[in-house]
This record gives sequence, C-alpha cells and structure tokens, in this order.
Amino acid sequence: MKACWLFLLFVFGLWARRGVAAALSAPCQLRETSYGSVCVCNSSYCDYLDQPILSDNAQIVVISSSKNGLRFKQANASFLDKEALEVQDHQWIDENFVADSIIVEQNKAWLQFANVPQRFAFNVSIKTVQLTVKRELRYQKITNFGGAFTGSVSHILKQLPIDLQDHVYRSYFHADGIGYNSIRMSIGASDFDLQPWAYNELPRNDPSLSNFSTLDSRDLQKIEQLKRLKVVAQLNDLKIMAAAWSAPTWMKSNERWTGFGQLKSEYYQAWADYHLKFLELMQSKNMPVWAISTGNEPLNGVIGFIFIHFMSMGWTPWQQAIWLGDYLGPTIKKSKQSHVLIFGNDDQRYTYPSWFRKMRASRSNALDYLDGLAVHWYWDEIFGPKLIDDAHTEMPNKLLLNTESCIGDKPWQTHGPELGNWGRGESYMRAYIQDLLHNFNGWLDWNLVLDEQGGPNYVHNYVDAPVIVNTTSRTEFYKQPIYYAIGHFSKFLPEQSVRIEARTNETESFAQLSAVGFQRPDGTVALILYNGENLPVNVALNDSQRGAFNLRLPARSWHTVVYK
Repeated sequence: MKACWLFLLFVFGLWARRGVAAALSAPCQLRETSYGSVCVCNSSYCDYLDQPILSDNAQIVVISSSKNGLRFKQANASFLDKEALEVQDHQWIDENFVADSIIVEQNKAWLQFANVPQRFAFNVSIKTVQLTVKRELRYQKITNFGGAFTGSVSHILKQLPIDLQDHVYRSYFHADGIGYNSIRMSIGASDFDLQPWAYNELPRNDPSLSNFSTLDSRDLQKIEQLKRLKVVAQLNDLKIMAAAWSAPTWMKSNERWTGFGQLKSEYYQAWADYHLKFLELMQSKNMPVWAISTGNEPLNGVIGFIFIHFMSMGWTPWQQAIWLGDYLGPTIKKSKQSHVLIFGNDDQRYTYPSWFRKMRASRSNALDYLDGLAVHWYWDEIFGPKLIDDAHTEMPNKLLLNTESCIGDKPWQTHGPELGNWGRGESYMRAYIQDLLHNFNGWLDWNLVLDEQGGPNYVHNYVDAPVIVNTTSRTEFYKQPIYYAIGHFSKFLPEQSVRIEARTNETESFAQLSAVGFQRPDGTVALILYNGENLPVNVALNDSQRGAFNLRLPARSWHTVVYK
C-alpha cells in the first residue's frame, strides 16, 4: 500500500512539474487597465482554448473577442437552427462604472448616454450584411505565422521562472494557444538587443571569417530556449527565418553600426559566406533555418539613417541585385543548405514593386534566386495594397510574407505599451485581413514579449508587443488585444490552409464588416470576421456547399467561424 501511495505521489509530482503542459481550456482572467483590458497569466494559471471539434456537418463554432472583454469566447450553433446566433458580449459588473452603452432590441440599437443627467436615445437600425462563401474559388496557401525571438525577448524570458516561461511558449506555439509555427531571428544583433554585435568583429579585414567557427553565447541561449519551446508546444517543425541587420563594421563603407553606409564590394563574397556559416552552425545544433532574407530594411542605411539610429546596412536595389545574383544566391544554392529559402527586400510596402524592377535591370538573373518577398507593415495605412498586387502579378510564383510589425514606432504614437488598448488590436485585425486578401502567405510579428516600458534595447527604441511581461515582479504577464487579434488568424489557419472566396455585399469604403475565408487542410472552413463599428451587425452567411446561417455580432468585435 505504501508503495502504491508513493507511486501516486510520484505521478502527481510529475504532473505538477509539467504544469502548463497539462493545461486544458481555461478562460481569460480579465483585468481592467487605463487603456482597456488584458488577460493575466502567472505560473499557475493562463487562459487557453482547445481547438474546436466539429461533431457533424451542420455544426458551427464561433470564437469571439470584443472590446467589452470577450476573449476567445466559444459559442455553438447549427445550420439547422431557425433562429440567428447572437454572440453575447461581455458585461462588466461594477456598480460605480458609468459609460455610454448600446442596448440591442430586435433590429434596433439604442445608444444611451449614461453619464449625462437627462438620458438621450437615438434609434439606429442594425445593418444586415450578406456574406457569400464560395469554396470553389481558391487562392493562396498559408505557410506560417509567428513572431520575432530577438535578443530582448531572450533576455526577458531568461529572467522568468520556468513555469512562466512555459506559459509564454504554450500561449504562442501550442495548438491550445494561438498556434504559431515560426520565429524570426537576427544574424548577429538587431535593434532589440542589449548591445550591437556581429559575428567575426575581430580580427578586422578578415574575409576568411576565421573567428566565425562557433555560435555566440547569446545565440546558444536562444537555441536552448527554442528547444524548450518546441517541447512545451509539442511542435516538431519550427520554421526559423533569419535576417542580418548589419555586417561587422570593418566590412562597411562607414565602419559604423549605423548611419549612411553600405557593404564594401570587396567583401561581397565574405558576406555571402557569413550567411552560409550561420546556417551551417544552426544546423549543427539541430536547429535548422527555414529561410533567410537579403537583409533587414536596406533603405535604413541609404535614406533612413536620418532618423534610424540602430544597426543597419544600406543597399540600393542595383547593388543588392549584384550581391544576390553573383554571390549570395550561388553560394547558398551550391551548398548543403540549398533547401533554405531566400526572401527579398525585407522592407516597407512603398518600395514595391520598383525595388525588384531595378534589381532585374541590374542583374537579370538575380530574382531567380528569390523564393519569396518580405514586407514590413509600418506605412501600410498610407501606401495601399495595389503596390503588392503589382509585385505579385509580376512574380506570381513567389511567396509573400509580412515579416515585421509593431505599434509605437511613429512620432505621434505612445512609444511603448498601451496596456489593453483595443484600437491597437484593431490595427492588426485590419492589416491581417487586408494582406490575406492580397495574396500573403503568412505573417511574422515583431517581439514576442517586451517589458513594461516596451524594451529593453540599446537605443531606447520602445514599442508595443502582443504580450507584456511584468519584469518588476517577474510573476505574471499580460496578453493584450493584439495577441487575440493575431490569434483569430494563426490559431485557426494551419499551414496549407487555402484562401477561398468570402465576399460581402458592402462597398469597401463604407464597410462595417470585414471578412476573409479559408478552407483548412481537414476540409473545414474558417472565416475571420471583424465588426469595426460601435454598433452590432447582422450577418447573413451563405456557403455554396453548406447553406445559409444568420448571426449577430456585437460592436467592436472579432470572430472566427468554423464549420465543415
């Protein structure tokens, strides 16, 4: 009997030690902030959602998040239902809380101003939007969703208890989290490191790269963390995308980390070899790289140096075409790392498609070495998606990835987190829908986690992130609306999901409802819907194979609708 009890205690202890790995679906622990609300995770608790299981062909599962506080709230319905499914919004229970409210009654919305002595009400009709889904119209496939595992991210995670680290990994990369399958990392340092650095800084003027024979301790730490991440997330295939911010200073024309400076032409081959060495060393640690880019934001070292003070190296498209076509491309494709994909540009949308046209003019074969095109989102609200459409028309067989995004970088924005800000999440929701409607195959966000200030980094370049860690107490972290906005896509759109036609009857300029649809590898459909207005919306869904269904979505909300 004693042995039996000891065995049970051992099993319980093993289960407890696994902690997060044994977690099941659990609701968000919502906390109000000055900007909105966040979900709080600590070592013993974090919110998760099992992947929905469809029991029959008529079942519909709706997962919802809203400004009022819904976070991955699941509701079930059926195509056989005669009544519309009304997604019930979260209700704050606070006797001292006074705010404007929208009361829904049948097909009317009554906007009540509760903070004025005499109440006014405006009778507003709730719009009904027709949403037509045609599975037979098929477009691009999904390859990957993920975020950046920067030096800052690695530094923050290292400070946390192992159980809290595991919750970060599970929240992002497990199927019960938001299902990421990819990370972006820098070759050397990025702007989110504690100091600028590169491989083979010494000896100088060393094109043989004699000191680049092992990985730096900072990358070795990342590798150990990524190994743990894969175990916790039960993730076999982690797609790693790598990019260099700068060569060692002795390779550059200005011999500085930043400023106006390009790669010296006599080191074009050495810089190609530098990339190959990194790939080989990562492979030797059983952490193979899936893709590289031709370099992060090449215009930073040409025109961006006026306001960019972190590591950068400039390229013109004509120079980059020569390096890619004559050096990097042949070096990688003739090596044992020939399976590694190469992405071009890795800069803002406004450089498309002219960057590639100029590359082609410089070296006609250069673009043949590109497997994909990498775009950053930072000026997408100013420069429309037609630039991407033009590039895709000219290069239809190349993958399209958004490889960097964050908020707080603009002079008019708060530089750092606005904890719980729903509007920042809406910016992501709009951008993801727009990119996916314009043939993007995936999205890699910027830092997975940051501290309360939006750092740390060596240039005090503070921004926001989907998850903010309390580095003062080191006992909890906060999932922001941005996290759930991304998750409505990444969690429900696994690799090889195919975009299908999902079109509303609204004109784009005046649309209340935005939508994008996919058929997943198991044949089920996932629709992502966004109501960006301060009023509910009725949705009349009609699927070409399944039939009709009606639902009502609350104001300022996001939804993923899953059915067979």
